[in-house]
Amino acid sequence: METEHLDVLIVGAGLSGIGAAHHLQQRCPGKSYAILEARERTGGTWDLFRYPGIRSDSDMHTLGYNFRPWTAPKSIADGDSILSYIRDTAREGGIDAKVRLQHKVVAAEWSSEQARWSVEVERGDTGETLTLTCDFLFMCSGYYRYDQGYTPEFPGIERFGGEVVHPQHWPEDLDYAGKRVVVIGSGATAMTLVPAMAKDAASVTMLQRSPTYVISMPGEDAIANWLRRHLPERAVYSFVRWKNVLLQGAFYKLSKRRPQLIKKLLRRGTVKALPHY
Repeated sequence: METEHLDVLIVGAGLSGIGAAHHLQQRCPGKSYAILEARERTGGTWDLFRYPGIRSDSDMHTLGYNFRPWTAPKSIADGDSILSYIRDTAREGGIDAKVRLQHKVVAAEWSSEQARWSVEVERGDTGETLTLTCDFLFMCSGYYRYDQGYTPEFPGIERFGGEVVHPQHWPEDLDYAGKRVVVIGSGATAMTLVPAMAKDAASVTMLQRSPTYVISMPGEDAIANWLRRHLPERAVYSFVRWKNVLLQGAFYKLSKRRPQLIKKLLRRGTVKALPHY
């Protein structure tokens, strides 16, 4: 059987893979391509993670596509809204027709003589292995393992009488109402998980190795929502996107130059937000 050849192979049908396909279609309309997705559904991270309260840790004006304005009122969006945004983008651009689900890339080899990639793929639906060739291999597969999230070794964990859960593989029927919960870590997942679980759990304790400075920001961008009432959506999106990029960059530079000032401002905000007893 003749090996199928495409100009471009994109690995991963998540946020970046769908975005890459859009730009490829716009700038190189004559190029043939396919998107290989190991899982049964598109959406990547935003389809895989199902833990309580999942949302973006960046505003959607900068995380979203520059070619498709984010129009929802909340700029810090929930996972379902982001997933719909990705899939709507794929469907409207005809990109979903280029996605090959349950196609897991297991090996890739470059041939200088032929000037092309040879990509070995395992099909999860049929169990067969096939080989595709391409001129350009675009990796949009993320930076962690989708099938197994990182779990440190905790000596004696087998003696723990409760339930141990990894957010990457959250059980649909997990009942934590009225229970005491410990969340290990203080990254974006933990910051999202703790307040969501606190609504039903008896107590939620965040266990962190190093103290983390946290600043509370509104979930909605008031400037963006006001501008939408007066200007075209695309103009608003572009303006707010650059506003946020410049503000974040300025805050980063100020934090490096005046760390004590930033520390003072963050502590002041935290004290103001916490209840006084």
